[in-house]
Amino acid sequence: MPKVLISDKMDPRAAEIFRERGVEVDEITGKTPAELMAMIGEYDGLAIRSSTKVTKEILAHATNLKVVGRAGIGVDNVDIPAASAQGVVVMNTPFGNSITTAEHAIALMFALARQLPEADASTQAGKWEKNRFMGVELTSKTLGLIGAGNIGSIVADRARGLKMKVVAFDPFLTPERALEMGVEKVTLDELLARADFITLHTPLTDQTRNILSAENLAKTKKGVRIINCARGGLVDEAALKAGLDSGHIGGAALDVFVEEPAKASPLFGTPNFVSTPHLGASTSEAQVNVAIQVAEQMADFLMSGGVTNALNMPSLSAEEAPRLKPYMALAEKLGSMVGQLTHGSIDRISVHSEGAVAELNPKPITSAVLSGFLKTQTATVNMVNAPLIARDRGVEVREVRTEREGDYHTLLRVAVRTADGERSVAGTLFGDQAPRLVELFGVKIEADLAGPMLYVVNEDAPGFIGRLGTALGEAGVNIGTFHLGRRSAGGEAVLLLSVDDAVTADLLTKVRALPGVKTAMGLDF
Repeated sequence: MPKVLISDKMDPRAAEIFRERGVEVDEITGKTPAELMAMIGEYDGLAIRSSTKVTKEILAHATNLKVVGRAGIGVDNVDIPAASAQGVVVMNTPFGNSITTAEHAIALMFALARQLPEADASTQAGKWEKNRFMGVELTSKTLGLIGAGNIGSIVADRARGLKMKVVAFDPFLTPERALEMGVEKVTLDELLARADFITLHTPLTDQTRNILSAENLAKTKKGVRIINCARGGLVDEAALKAGLDSGHIGGAALDVFVEEPAKASPLFGTPNFVSTPHLGASTSEAQVNVAIQVAEQMADFLMSGGVTNALNMPSLSAEEAPRLKPYMALAEKLGSMVGQLTHGSIDRISVHSEGAVAELNPKPITSAVLSGFLKTQTATVNMVNAPLIARDRGVEVREVRTEREGDYHTLLRVAVRTADGERSVAGTLFGDQAPRLVELFGVKIEADLAGPMLYVVNEDAPGFIGRLGTALGEAGVNIGTFHLGRRSAGGEAVLLLSVDDAVTADLLTKVRALPGVKTAMGLDF
């Protein structure tokens, strides 16, 4: 039974879901890094919020860890490259708090438009400064959306309901999606020049860091109001304060800061500035939603192989997993075969899908091929880190899909390019479940791929099979199955024999000594 550690405070429903799905779970929170290191080795999964820091050092002690699940969208507290190198899937729940965060942005927009925090403080201080707080309407104003993903699209929908005009800057926003959202796609400079309100909804990357820099803030309309509920670092806080002090920026509301907790920000006390302590995801509904989602995602992965919202692996839904599982088994075996039979450096691996398999998600299949191939060279490889290892070794990976059927209803071919040229193996599924080899280096041959096997290339001549059988019998080797293929009569033949025990070096010496043998190798699946 898989075992999961919940190391941060989380809604109790998360633990209930794990247990309902057959996963053992411990809820142990507040541990120091040293304490976590000491205990993490016994767990298959780690469920966290923002408090636990999943560092390279902790991962080094997590010898059984298969998945880290972050209940929330931000994974700044997880060393994703280190997790990927170790073969650990990292998941988050990007949609569990989307509505909550979007609503917080809208709330801050209203707070700025009507100066609500200052008006509240003034009124509760016994003043009645009705003429001091002259707000603005949102109706007919232009909202500039920087980032039009999941949260941004919800903000746009709410803003349109308030009769605002929405312009959006997002390099990944297609014209079709913009039309569907009811927004106008613009450049960043156009947005800065036109927006009455600007709200940010992008991750913090090298491309988005300080996207509202001093230079860009200077391009905005006088009196613009800025809201950031996304990530600290998207706005140059010093430039923002200068803009507020000068009056060029009419107001700003930040839920996130470069340094958190933000207990001494120079922005504090600045007129027309509103701040909240990273409350974007802080509603009862959101806390329950992200806890439920992370537990469901991790349980799906540990129990059925489903991968949802992973940051370092192709997604594979729990519904897709059963259908893809036999193809992934075939892919891994074909990758293993080509890895065991190919010598010398390989600079390219191509995965060709034909027929029914071409209609499926190709990424998990390619990852399975790479995993099988690389396992012949290193033991610490799986589907998570295989693409990373292949890239680090300079191996080009290609995916080719052909939906038309050939000789088989479904066919998967793995080809590798070496200095001596390209070699390929191909396989199919028997009964849509059992992996079956159908071609080996250009030779038609049908063989099961299971257990230890003896691979022999020989001259096609009368009497060879008898001599081989005698040699195996004298060596005490029992043959399970026997598969033969050849290019032409009297030419080169290929033999694949499944045997009951591992192929030893002594057995290979005996087989190689037989007349007509060109190659003899032991394989294991």
